[in-house]
Amino acid sequence: MVSDQTPATSDTDAALKAAAAIVGWAPRLLSPAAAGFARGIVAQAAPGTPGRAKALLFAAARLAGFGEQVGLELSAGVLLHPSVIERFVLTGTGGVSPATRRTLRTNLRALARAVEPYPQPAPTPLPRERSKRPYSDAEISGYLALAGVQRTVARRLRASALICLGAGAGVIGSELRHITGESVVERSGGLVVLVGGRRARTVPVLARFHDPLRAAAVFAADGCLVGGSAPARHNLTDALTAALCTDAGLPRLEAGRPWTATSSIPSSS
Repeated sequence: MVSDQTPATSDTDAALKAAAAIVGWAPRLLSPAAAGFARGIVAQAAPGTPGRAKALLFAAARLAGFGEQVGLELSAGVLLHPSVIERFVLTGTGGVSPATRRTLRTNLRALARAVEPYPQPAPTPLPRERSKRPYSDAEISGYLALAGVQRTVARRLRASALICLGAGAGVIGSELRHITGESVVERSGGLVVLVGGRRARTVPVLARFHDPLRAAAVFAADGCLVGGSAPARHNLTDALTAALCTDAGLPRLEAGRPWTATSSIPSSS
């Protein structure tokens, strides 16, 4: 037999039954004021089914009982405030299972959203910039080649160190100013960089960059590996970056752009 009841009629019947369940709800262990508060906010939320109405009534009743115990005003503006809901969930739900505690929190948050007269505006979505494409192995080779033809030995070694630290060890930005020749250390058959500053750590260097970085470290000795006389110096790498941007076939070196090789470099303490 095919029912002639349309979905809209079915939904209406369910809503009417839910409203009747709210009106007829009379808990024995709750004060008249707390019961009235629970009925009022659940009715305002207009649940669509009797089952949903009962679940919201249970949550509202537990919250109202908690509010009376701690001396809070039985009003939606007070009891349904996020901080009060969290306090209730953490201190007023003893004896219930973790699953029930989570359900109470979810239902109370739903009630708060339903009865809030002036809902908080949703966060305005902010535009996201696309992440920059990392430098490729061919581009890194091009930068190393440019570093090798600089006019002076110092400029050649410092430019090579800049590329090796970025592509070989993932050291970029302000961390470079803390790196001296003595920060490059032979360890366990490889080469590591002792990075100073706020994020002090030890970083292994990829084998491809060992020789040029080792040569630059020997030249720098206890001085700054990429130039400068003190860690506090600003714009430390500007001159080196400009020198490595003379080939029109290579993209400009940018501080915020990732190197291809750094994603697989682990850090060790």
